[in-house]
Amino acid sequence: MGVEPGKNDAGLARWGRLVHRARWQVLILSALSLVLAAWMIQKGGELDPPDVRAETESGRGLELIGRELPGQPPSFTLIFSSPTLSVTAPAFRAEVERALAPLARDSRVARIRTAYDDLPGGVSRDGRRVLAVVELRGRSTAGFASLGFSGLAPGVYRALRELVKSSTLEILAAGTIAVNDAFTEVARQDLGRVELIILPLVAALLLLVFGTVVAAFLPLVVGGLAIAGAMAGTLLLARVVSVSIYAPNIVSMIGLGVAIDYSLFIVSRFREEIRQCPTPEALAHTVATAGRAILFSGLTVAIGLLGMVLLGLGNLGSMGWAGTMVVGLAVLHGLTTLPALLAVLGPRVNSLRVAFLHPERADAGRGFWHRVAATVMAHPWRVLIPVVALLLLVGLPILHLRVGSGDATALPSGAESRRGDELLRREFPEAGVNRVIIVLDAGGGSPLGAERVAQTFVLSRWLGARPHVTRVNSFVDLDPSLDLPAYQRMAALPRDQWPPQLATALEHLVGEHIALLVVNTALRPGSDEARALVQEIRDAHPPFDGKLLVTGETAFDLDFVDLTVQRAPLAVGLVVLVTVVVLFLLLDSILLPLKAVVMNLLSITASYGALVWIFQDGHLAGWLGFTPGPIQTATPLIMFCMVFGLSMDYEVLLLSRVREEYERTGDNARAVAAGLERTGRLITGAAAIMAAVFFGFGLSRSVIVQAVGIGIGIAVVVDATIVRALLVPAAMRLMGRWNWWRPAWPRLTGSRGG
Repeated sequence: MGVEPGKNDAGLARWGRLVHRARWQVLILSALSLVLAAWMIQKGGELDPPDVRAETESGRGLELIGRELPGQPPSFTLIFSSPTLSVTAPAFRAEVERALAPLARDSRVARIRTAYDDLPGGVSRDGRRVLAVVELRGRSTAGFASLGFSGLAPGVYRALRELVKSSTLEILAAGTIAVNDAFTEVARQDLGRVELIILPLVAALLLLVFGTVVAAFLPLVVGGLAIAGAMAGTLLLARVVSVSIYAPNIVSMIGLGVAIDYSLFIVSRFREEIRQCPTPEALAHTVATAGRAILFSGLTVAIGLLGMVLLGLGNLGSMGWAGTMVVGLAVLHGLTTLPALLAVLGPRVNSLRVAFLHPERADAGRGFWHRVAATVMAHPWRVLIPVVALLLLVGLPILHLRVGSGDATALPSGAESRRGDELLRREFPEAGVNRVIIVLDAGGGSPLGAERVAQTFVLSRWLGARPHVTRVNSFVDLDPSLDLPAYQRMAALPRDQWPPQLATALEHLVGEHIALLVVNTALRPGSDEARALVQEIRDAHPPFDGKLLVTGETAFDLDFVDLTVQRAPLAVGLVVLVTVVVLFLLLDSILLPLKAVVMNLLSITASYGALVWIFQDGHLAGWLGFTPGPIQTATPLIMFCMVFGLSMDYEVLLLSRVREEYERTGDNARAVAAGLERTGRLITGAAAIMAAVFFGFGLSRSVIVQAVGIGIGIAVVVDATIVRALLVPAAMRLMGRWNWWRPAWPRLTGSRGG
């Protein structure tokens, strides 16, 4: 094209020529990397649900329980139901026992408790359902079975559940183990199902953008290589550290979008260059210009994704590592495999043309994008003010954003464990409760001293008087007929003199230095009332000579929200700062990177508003098939980290081309208009493909994946149309030569290409 690579881009130009000379060797190495990735994926690795942070109050309480108390066996619940038979009918009982017989014979099962032996509250309100609690061998790492965090080996639950079948009774599983397994299975199934829907759509859009089959096929190759390599790396990482069950979904989302975008940039620029010079030089120019753009774009996307790691929110950080891997591989293959394929193809990149599609026709001086550029340049204020107002209006719903941890309602409505959870809460009042665990830590002392027993007694009665509390279990609540002196006398006995019944009752409630009070409530763990109860216990409890820690599902939820709020400013600030530095190195401007950050924040605000309107307020719940509720706590931050980086894709492409035109002409308005004309169609096509990828994940059956996919899809559409086509050019037109202002320190960069 018209601009020779600057001195700082000469290295990339040399790289393009090197790849041209070694094209067959590069392609052989790429093929070998795909084989290696396939082998590593086949070996696999186990993924985990979100974990609990040890530095939170709930995490410290959980750690104390695990250290001081004997672990209870991991367990899951089965609900047997009949539409006609009563649980007292001999046929009902016989069928339950027959269905459970394979479990009873399995060496992994320690015992099975039902209402027919010693399970209290095991019969439903309507008398046509019965519970069975299946206890497995081993001990829960949490030390308290109801918390549901166990050291259960992967696949054990699923294998055991498949053994239980009945032709006359409906059987539903419930409990945390069943719910966690369902989340894992839904995420796994969605990955393949959604990709089968997305890939044909992406292929069709690529044909529309390029107009030739060969050119349209190339981005799919790069996307496949990047995703395969990152998926293998993610599963390998899972063998060393805890990796989120959603990490593969992130790899697929980001990989398809980013790899195809980068390939679009490279292939489109190569098709421009190949019309004017031989293949080696066309490739050198392409890598020096578009290659530089994707290199810096990859850096900005990776920086955004690594923000998830900086948050320090357990295995959620693994999604950042997984996303960074696929971005890195997309850039790597975009600068190696793709140029090698282009070197082999040369002008044949335009082979197998689709009739009536001619996207490569002159892109400057006439057509839609020329008219858009001319309008924006002529009326920048008339464009800027309404667009900013529109984005802020769309973002207004964010003002009533409510976050919380996902529960069974985030699963598809037909999922067995969700149906089991709902049935348990509706029909089994004693079993379907939310347990708030209060850990009384006496430090180096004993919780059974007379004064601490008195304080525990007062605390227990105070807890029992709280609204929505149905029952309190503790060593001072063994018998309602006993008074405080009686409990103090029992506590004074040496442990080896405790009656067997007392020792059994206290085994999981009293340790050497801690005592537990278990508060039962019918409130859903993520409800505002449950959160208020936990907060009241923490803030207003009667005094205790030691530490009082509140743990349990609701406490985990509250603590995770608090931890996220505490750490978000640092992570967001670092992501923004490093992105500004990277863009300065690319653009050699102080104000353009700052302007890019402001534009990104506007598009992110709009996407957040849409997210709240759809998923919290439930306006599209019927179409998308989800239950409205709080936004998953980490979703806004995951979206920020992903959207902030991805939005820079188009910013980098547009501004790189504007910079190239500005260096050629020295005319800011002309450079902005030309940059928009030459990249408008490409950005629109790339955004359409990326949005299709993310919106495709809106078809997922997991609300968490749906929210991330649709939220980012909206952000991409807003960013590539309203922001990039209107807002950015209008702002640059108004800033004039200030766009390119920089302090007078030594120049760090040379001429730029796009």
